[in-house]
Amino acid sequence: MNVIALPQVRLLGAVDYQTTLENMRAFTDARTLVTPDEYWVLEHLPTFTLGQRGRIEHVLDAGDIPVVATDRGGQVTYHGPGQLVVYLLLDLRRAGLNVRTLVCGIEQALIELLAYYNVIGSRQDGAPGVYVGAAKVAALGLRVRKGRSFHGLALNIDMDLEPFGRINPCGFSGLEVTDLRRLGVKAPATEIATRLVANLHGAFGFAESGNSGEGVMKSIDGLQGR
Repeated sequence: MNVIALPQVRLLGAVDYQTTLENMRAFTDARTLVTPDEYWVLEHLPTFTLGQRGRIEHVLDAGDIPVVATDRGGQVTYHGPGQLVVYLLLDLRRAGLNVRTLVCGIEQALIELLAYYNVIGSRQDGAPGVYVGAAKVAALGLRVRKGRSFHGLALNIDMDLEPFGRINPCGFSGLEVTDLRRLGVKAPATEIATRLVANLHGAFGFAESGNSGEGVMKSIDGLQGR
């Protein structure tokens, strides 16, 4: 039985989107068959990102927030303080994954995280991400190049949600967006991030899911959780 090493977890704090995008591309292009997988855990400075299927008309009024065209899948979304972003830089072939199992695994890890905090999350057909009722709490956007993934997920923890009103989130006019604080979750961002990383490990067979993450990471620092 092959033993797949746990992805290395890199804590990047609050970072510029464009620089991070360039770093992800460079990391993916430079990978070899033995390059360790990585999760990049971070927040972005306020940015609208327009995915490969994105249409600029879904940006209604960007104002002073930059709009960055990117190579992930999907439409337009917003990144900013109080949002947990995890980028998954994985060798899918080595891990025995494909795009479908990757997406399903990310969504399941998020749903299990919400369940831990007594929040019922769900999927919606044709609209990747995780929802609570009709409101979206987590977005997904991925790119796979030569069997290696990059980009990942964005989970709203404690955000100023006003910028989502300047766009049609994920290309859907009037889509409601929420965050964990509005759903009654008061846990610190560090705890939420640690549990999510543990769930991701479990979803992809790297480790047992559903634990506190203490065996995966001692702590996650550098996030601007409020």
